[in-house]
Amino acid sequence: MDKTTLTININKSTLNLSSPIVMGILNSTPDSFFKGNRFTTDRSILNRVEQILMDGGNIVDVGGFSTRPSAEPIGQDEEVKRVSSALEVILKKFPQTILSVDTFRSGVARHVVHNYNVGIINDISGGTLDDLMFETIAELDVAYVLMHTRGTPQTMQSLTNYQDVVAEVFSFLEKRIARLHLLGVNNIIIDPGFGFAKTMDQNYDILRKLSYFKELNTPILAGISRKSMLYKLIDSTPELALNTTTAANMLALVGGASILRVHDVKEAKETIMIYNQYNNH
Repeated sequence: MDKTTLTININKSTLNLSSPIVMGILNSTPDSFFKGNRFTTDRSILNRVEQILMDGGNIVDVGGFSTRPSAEPIGQDEEVKRVSSALEVILKKFPQTILSVDTFRSGVARHVVHNYNVGIINDISGGTLDDLMFETIAELDVAYVLMHTRGTPQTMQSLTNYQDVVAEVFSFLEKRIARLHLLGVNNIIIDPGFGFAKTMDQNYDILRKLSYFKELNTPILAGISRKSMLYKLIDSTPELALNTTTAANMLALVGGASILRVHDVKEAKETIMIYNQYNNH
């Protein structure tokens, strides 16, 4: 697919992805794997969104359920409460913000779209943890991030046995795109799921062959920011993984990523500027 043709429809507006864009992460959780991205008070949420927008972020991705390995699960009511509190605060001050909600629950998706005009549902399970998710997305008519994983956040790190990780992730995404198309869902963004049910070597294999996923004819989202595939490689911590994140984001752009999902928006935006200049965009 010619990258210049890439678009996604959000809230009846067309978002042009001919030049890559940035999705800024806002975790309204007390236990995000990156301590620098835990926002649970109104002031901290507003400060974070203001920073994302000032630094050039195009989308704010709000999450209320930590999906780090071995995270303690929470009930749907608590997840709804966390994301709703954040969305309410954001919309009062920044009503034009393009909002995404990171959830694998159809009930949460339904609530945030109906009540807060959320334009994107970012599902880390690719519809595998809630049988009603695909039908719900079709009914809500919102953009959908289809991510690959296996199992749950509690079990995924033990489910890394692949014959060919790239081929199997590709096949998973291809089959689920076909299911979504049958339901009339065409506003799809794919995410190969870096760090989810994959070893370090498998993550780098996917990054190395990211361009293969362009054959699926959907925008590609890369969510590599400060993940263990970066900080463990340098024997460090998420807090010290900004430099490695920037390097990996550039490789993702070269591989065809249209959206970078990041904690550090300014640095990601600058990476895109260099990438665009290199390609004379």
